Amino acid sequence: MTYVSKALVVSLAAAVIAILAPATLPAHAQVSPEEHAKHHPEQARGGGPQGAGEQGGGMMGGGMGGMMGGERGGMMGGGMGGMGGMMEKMGAPKPKELYPKLMDLPDLPMEERTKIQQEAHQRMMDGTTLLSSGLDELALAASTDDFQTMQNATAKMREGLAQFESGLAAHRAIAEGKEPRNVAIQWFRREMNLLPVARAEPDFRLLGMSAFHTAIMVVLVAFAAAMIWMYFFKMKRATELMKQLAAASPSGDTPIVAPAGQPASPSPAAVATPRTSAAVAAAPGTSQSAAAEHDCCSDSDVSCDDESVVEGTGISTGLLRVAKRKLCRLRVARIFQETDDVKTFRLVACHGGALPFSYLPGQFLTLTLPAGEKPIRRSYTISSSPTQGFYCEISVKREDQGAGSRYLHDHVKEGDTLEAQAPSGKFIFTGSEANSIVLIAGGVGITPMMSITRALTDMGWQGDIYFIAACRDTKHFIFQEELRRLQERNANLHVFVAMSRMKDSVDGYFAGRLTKERLAEWVPDIASKWVHLCGAPPMMDAIKQMLVDLDVPTDRIHTENFGSQQKPHVKAAQREQAAETADATRAASPVAAAVTFAASGKSTPLQPDETVLEAAEREGVDIDYSCRVGMCGVCRVKLLAGNVSMEVDYGLEPEDKAAGMILACQAKSTEDVTVEA
Repeated sequence: MTYVSKALVVSLAAAVIAILAPATLPAHAQVSPEEHAKHHPEQARGGGPQGAGEQGGGMMGGGMGGMMGGERGGMMGGGMGGMGGMMEKMGAPKPKELYPKLMDLPDLPMEERTKIQQEAHQRMMDGTTLLSSGLDELALAASTDDFQTMQNATAKMREGLAQFESGLAAHRAIAEGKEPRNVAIQWFRREMNLLPVARAEPDFRLLGMSAFHTAIMVVLVAFAAAMIWMYFFKMKRATELMKQLAAASPSGDTPIVAPAGQPASPSPAAVATPRTSAAVAAAPGTSQSAAAEHDCCSDSDVSCDDESVVEGTGISTGLLRVAKRKLCRLRVARIFQETDDVKTFRLVACHGGALPFSYLPGQFLTLTLPAGEKPIRRSYTISSSPTQGFYCEISVKREDQGAGSRYLHDHVKEGDTLEAQAPSGKFIFTGSEANSIVLIAGGVGITPMMSITRALTDMGWQGDIYFIAACRDTKHFIFQEELRRLQERNANLHVFVAMSRMKDSVDGYFAGRLTKERLAEWVPDIASKWVHLCGAPPMMDAIKQMLVDLDVPTDRIHTENFGSQQKPHVKAAQREQAAETADATRAASPVAAAVTFAASGKSTPLQPDETVLEAAEREGVDIDYSCRVGMCGVCRVKLLAGNVSMEVDYGLEPEDKAAGMILACQAKSTEDVTVEA
């Protein structure tokens, strides 16, 4: 190994020792108990503080005494003898023989100097060997986690470094011409860790931090600021998204189920259903923002109201919380063929999430249908349960004279969208009105009864449900399989079916028409029950009389007049004939009642038993309508002058009546009236 290579090894060893044993710590702080015992064998044997240290101390004292001479030399020798023992105990390397020779260097002849150089060179070589050996042992011990061997290796490296530095000091003293004593004392102080700690020159400081730490703090502060900004940005985005979702997915609380024999809730508006999903998935091929816009009549000529929750049932508060919306678009998801002339249309929100409205069992949905040159509005009772927050269903019978039903049956297909007005109507039963319910349906009048039955069984309502259906035969019995299944699963549901065209009773169906005797047999104590009745007008009139004969109070009999009982439109020929009759009546009796349409600037006599809507049709005045029986409220107009009578006013809310609104399809008068149309 060349001198340069050895110097590199020494430098590497010095770096390792600097890491393992910092110069700022005293040497004895790095010595283990085993190493201490190795350097103090007399203490391990229980001996006195003398021993090996005396030899080094004597040697150093001898050298110093030779240099200083006389009594001082003797004192120095004695002192250095003690110093040697102290150094041994502190864990510092023993003073070597080269040290006193170095102290006597100025008095030595040239031959002795050459000898010292050789000895110094040999000491450097020995120190290098110790460093190399210790470094190898340290590398091997580090790979095996042998900590005792690692400590021994570092001790060997410190010993080698001390030998190397002592030889190097001698070389420097001879080669550089410096005063040998100063070089020797400097070396001695370094061995004893007595040199002052090197202090770096003052550099850049900011609040006590160095430039490096200041840069790190700046980076951390910038990172924290970026994270805070991102947090508030995401919260703002989330708030905007939640507003969009809230507009499309109203949610409510858990359903309130009443104990047996008690009402389900204090009021219909207080009933709640399970929460709907907050996440709304956009329909295929439609972006979420576009879907949210399409949710509420984006292409309608009637704008939506605000999204505040409304009271009352004009726009249903339903079993779910609902935003007040007049119009929205629904997509036809499924079409089911119930019987030869009845189809069920399942309607969902266009964006694929929860319905944009809620409803109560027994309410109806008003659709705007492009069935002719001018769109028409028709109302259809919802047959599904309002507990299904993601769809609603209407079951429609095809009528040959019904423009709306013919359009739905003949033209609407799955995937089409329809404009719908939020559900309304007062033919409802939520379980809070009575402890039991009698549902009597004729033909397609079964649809509101199915909505009520599905809702009550979904909620686990405990009251008795008497479901009585009247139809012609099994081919015209709608929902028969589902009713059979519901009866099997709900002990409180009692289903009775009377079929007028059957000769014999089969499969639990009773042959013949529904009679008073059968009602009394099927429903115990019927006089105390809450009754809902829906069907064709002749059928309802007959059954209402049966119920009165069975002592059922009239205020407990509730009827629904949708379906085949709707009045037909006034045909063109009839309108012309009615107009001629009106002119003749006006000429013969100038005091006859007349109706004036203020906005249209037209006026016409009112025929006996003629409604304002029928008079408007004669004169070509446009008044929108749907059910024509006073239930939907679509035909309401404001009465500006005069008085009218209305047989049915279910379609008017208290605030409508307070504002002077009337139902054109029901309003009749024997005096002059003026309406805003």
